[in-house]
Amino acid sequence: MKRKAESQANGREAGSKKTKTALSAEAARKRFRAGLFDKPVLGSYTHEYATSAPYKHAVIHQLVDDKLLRSVRDEIRNNVEFTPKETDIYKIHQSGDLANLDGLDDESLAKLPSLLALRDAVYSETFRDYISGITGCGPLSGRKTDMAINVYTPGCYLLCHDDVIGSRRVSYILYLTDPDKPWQPEWGGALRLFPVQKQEDEDGEVAKTPLPDVVKVIPPAWNQLSFFAVQPGESFHDVEEVYHAPTKAQQDKDGGRVRMAISGWFHIPQIGEDGYIEGEEEKNAKNSSLMQLQGNPAQYDTPQARPIKVGNPKGSQDEFEEADLEFLLKYIAPTYLTPDTLEQISDHLEESSSITLANILSKKFAQRLKDYVVAQEKQALPEDSTAIEEKSAWMVARPPHKHRYLYQHPSAPDQLRTSQEESPITELLDILLPSRQFRNWLQVATNCAVESSDVMARRFRRGHDYTLATGHDGKPRLELNLGITPTSGWGDDDDDAGPKKKSKTNGKGKGKARARARAEEPAKDEDDEVGGDEVYMAGDDDANEDAAVYKSSDDDDNILFFQAAAWNKLTIVLRDSGTLKFVKYVSRRAKGDRWDISGVFEVEEQDEDDENGDEDGEGGAPALGDAPALGESEEEEFNGFPDSEDSDSD
Repeated sequence: MKRKAESQANGREAGSKKTKTALSAEAARKRFRAGLFDKPVLGSYTHEYATSAPYKHAVIHQLVDDKLLRSVRDEIRNNVEFTPKETDIYKIHQSGDLANLDGLDDESLAKLPSLLALRDAVYSETFRDYISGITGCGPLSGRKTDMAINVYTPGCYLLCHDDVIGSRRVSYILYLTDPDKPWQPEWGGALRLFPVQKQEDEDGEVAKTPLPDVVKVIPPAWNQLSFFAVQPGESFHDVEEVYHAPTKAQQDKDGGRVRMAISGWFHIPQIGEDGYIEGEEEKNAKNSSLMQLQGNPAQYDTPQARPIKVGNPKGSQDEFEEADLEFLLKYIAPTYLTPDTLEQISDHLEESSSITLANILSKKFAQRLKDYVVAQEKQALPEDSTAIEEKSAWMVARPPHKHRYLYQHPSAPDQLRTSQEESPITELLDILLPSRQFRNWLQVATNCAVESSDVMARRFRRGHDYTLATGHDGKPRLELNLGITPTSGWGDDDDDAGPKKKSKTNGKGKGKARARARAEEPAKDEDDEVGGDEVYMAGDDDANEDAAVYKSSDDDDNILFFQAAAWNKLTIVLRDSGTLKFVKYVSRRAKGDRWDISGVFEVEEQDEDDENGDEDGEGGAPALGDAPALGESEEEEFNGFPDSEDSDSD
């Protein structure tokens, strides 16, 4: 993914073009460990880099003079402020760009002399030539410095991406973990590398995509430098979550498990520098784009959409036959089958474009489903994706720079499940959701004529799974999510206790208020966050901004709809083009996995002059992002349904 630093990179140009005093080779070498520049040492790192896998990389231990680096760490801890920041792809605490150190006033700069000395040493000609010699990547810029301090506390992470942005040539991480309390691998926070699969299509074109399982794990260590050349379609990596300790006392004993590091990039030479080639950056960007399109890698993504067309989308009816009701009562709570309730759902959806329905499933079926999911949670899954697909009914979504989770599709027309394969989950996939009766219920509840449906079951494993933000191009469509997560502690438990139906889904409602509280009080509730939330966000029209930022002390959030993992709760969203959606990475601290049934229902577009729908049942609700209520009301709550005992008449 490329969003990680696009907005930062655009703000670095002014600072990065300042002329810096060049260090002599002797002065530069004194800032690194003794013997680093000896030919045998350089040769050993060059060999290590050339023979490494899954792609070329190297690790240098004890890179910097220890006394200097300890002083750097003390200066950072005492004088540098950090901004907590979350997007779909990372959760970190980040400093400003160290390229801007030269622009500080004398008083501020006097507090960071060691940090300035380190930055100038890292971008000195002496060390640039050293890195260039190891990697064979060609000359590196000394003018364009590109580095920041990132702090990962327990619960922080960075998901899979390849670092390909602009003129980057080499990525590096220099660790500043506690020098007197060695970092333990079981605390997490490792740099992890993904292998790439090459697949050839019938035309002989080769596509490259990362596989879902990491094959190289590099734990943090004091004064350790990890680095690799940035390679489009190759250099996929992530930063493992920093794991919470079992107890607060243990975490305090571990020094808080604070993973501090300086991360940055060496760039291609800029105008006026030796090695500068006019048009090289543009050529690299073009080649990068072509590389990511070559062989149409998206054709190998899983899961692929499998929409099932509806023969007569306008054939909905306002009343159900007795047999239809008997069928639906096996699965859906009686509360949601009354004409008054369906009318209230339709009215609310037309106003807000999204709604949450708690306790949607009938008691008997819900209990059977919950018993099954709880039993499945108790059975350990293999870590390896291939083993999971061989030994269970689950498939693994890939590639990991887009998403990773487990999924099951409905059975195909020519597929018969064995009795061992059948479960309450497959009953939802194969029987209820594709049924004419459910489609009729959905059309009445939403006032939309359904054209096709595409559903699947998903399981997001704690410590593993997520989806990154994707847009939707095309006409508005209904998106359903049935939460079947049996464990608690996901931040939405207050809505699970009873059949109160609440939905604050406008731009100033539930999701947005919650995100704002997180941004303003990160210390208060950060430890309670476990992820697993499905988030709808407004896309950002500014190409220089990261549209998926939803937690930052200096950014306004733009959440449209926000739903934590939950049990027996159905969300319905009418999503329009441009709206982003993702499922936040599930922390290993969660009490269980996130389980859900996710569905996309294409609907007929409403005529522009038909604001209230028509007798044929064509859609009348505005899409998410277009609803008049969005962003206009400070607080809005949906309380239209009476409490229900959910009788056992089904």
